[in-house]
Amino acid sequence: MNINKLVEVLMTLGLLLVQICGHAQNTSQPINSMLTDSTLVSTPNKAKCSDFNAKQLILPGVLIAVGSFGVHNKAFKNLNTDIKNEMDKLRGNHAFHADDYIQYLPALTYLTFGSIGIKSKHPLKECIAVEVTAYITMAALTNIGKYSFKERRPDSNARNSFPSGHTATVFTGAELMREEYGLGIGVGAYSVAIGVAFLRLYNNRHWLNDVIAGAGVGILSARIGYWMLPLYQRWFKWNNTPAEIVLISPAYDPTYHSFSINLAYSF
Repeated sequence: MNINKLVEVLMTLGLLLVQICGHAQNTSQPINSMLTDSTLVSTPNKAKCSDFNAKQLILPGVLIAVGSFGVHNKAFKNLNTDIKNEMDKLRGNHAFHADDYIQYLPALTYLTFGSIGIKSKHPLKECIAVEVTAYITMAALTNIGKYSFKERRPDSNARNSFPSGHTATVFTGAELMREEYGLGIGVGAYSVAIGVAFLRLYNNRHWLNDVIAGAGVGILSARIGYWMLPLYQRWFKWNNTPAEIVLISPAYDPTYHSFSINLAYSF
């Protein structure tokens, strides 16, 4: 298999993911925000992305099914081997382990984008609840797969290759970003996710079916996080909270000739 064809396949898969996710994008209004005197006041509207929709199971279900199929299917195993051989030629002695760090980038930006003025659909406390739920789910599903399938890694005899945890981590964050900030930002997040998936193959850490299933696990986990949000809103009575206030005030100390920024958050 030519490496250029593999890159084309991965890019096509990425565009397909974004297009499918785009069709599921809800039309609810984002947060209404007003910045006055360094104070950000946010009054969230009810977003429909937290409503369960069985159609949202299709994409992650297909990805997980295809990845699982590849664990024992002979033809898929041959494809895995062909891709591994091509990656070995491409990599040579120059591994690039940025994926160990980039995998967390969407998760970090998911919580920080709202604080720099980018409109989100939910207040910070709800985003934290969604993200914690999503990543707990992702960790559980990933470890269940690793201990159940016991697929051997391409670079060692360790039998914890399926599904790819790095890929699941970054795709969880990418889907959270798409749901919270819209398709435009989601395209960037998914580009990062596809890059991490490619590096897992490039660094000889996973087979192709591992990263396909990892992507499915990540997307499903993010959606479960949002499906749980209405329960949290009822349990903690978050729907009765009229607004969040983030106060950012700069200060200057003439004694020490130093600047500081004070942050206060009320909810």
